[in-house]
Order: sequence, then structure tokens, then C-alpha cells
Amino acid sequence: MTTEVAPVDGYFGGYALVAVLLLVGVAIFAVAVGANRVLRPARPTPQKLLTYECGVDPVGGGWAQSYVRYYVFTFLYVVFAVDAVFLFPWATVFDAPGFGITTLVEMFVFLGFLAVGILYAWRKGVLIWV
Repeated sequence: MTTEVAPVDGYFGGYALVAVLLLVGVAIFAVAVGANRVLRPARPTPQKLLTYECGVDPVGGGWAQSYVRYYVFTFLYVVFAVDAVFLFPWATVFDAPGFGITTLVEMFVFLGFLAVGILYAWRKGVLIWV
């Protein structure tokens, strides 16, 4: 005697499968977190409750000022990262037939905008590390 499980068909069949897999994933996560809470040792001491930061004991208050200039450097890094992400696909398409001069012109327009932005940042003194 063999029993066959009916496949999940219909419009909502795929959604039901995703819901079942989601429930299984949540159950596995809940069991793992629960087992961790039950099995771990819990002996807090003042030394364990002390804030740990890169192996250095905390000194002073929690308030610290940071320079806005660091955010500018971060923003410039993001600009160059986006530039690199745009340049690699362009280099692969540039060699394809029919795209040569078009992609070349588009890339020079893009690099022109980037150069104007870098020139503006340089003229404002943003790129000087002080």
C-alpha cells in the first residue's frame, strides 16, 4: 500500500510552500536560541559587565566628538566605489560590436561629471587632510 502526497498546486500553492519553509526556519531559530539560553552559564561579574572596546578599558564619559571631515572622506570613497562599479561593466560592453563609440562617449560624460566633482572638492579644500 503506497500513499502519495498530493503536490501543492493552484495559485496559492507556492505561497503555502514558502509559508511552511518560513515556519520551519523560525522554529529552528527559536529552538537554537532557547537551547542557548538554557545551556549557557550565567555568572555575571562586574568585570564581565564592563564595556569592552578593542581591548582598551573605557576611560572618560560616553560623549565623544568626531570631525565632519571623516564623513566627507567616507562620501568620497563611496563616489569612487560607485565609479569603479560603473567602470567594470563598461569595459566589458565597450568591446561588443555596435557599442564602441556610444559607450565611449557615455563614459567620458560620466568621468567628466566625476572630474568636476573632484575639482570642486579640491578647490574647497576638502581633500586636504589636516
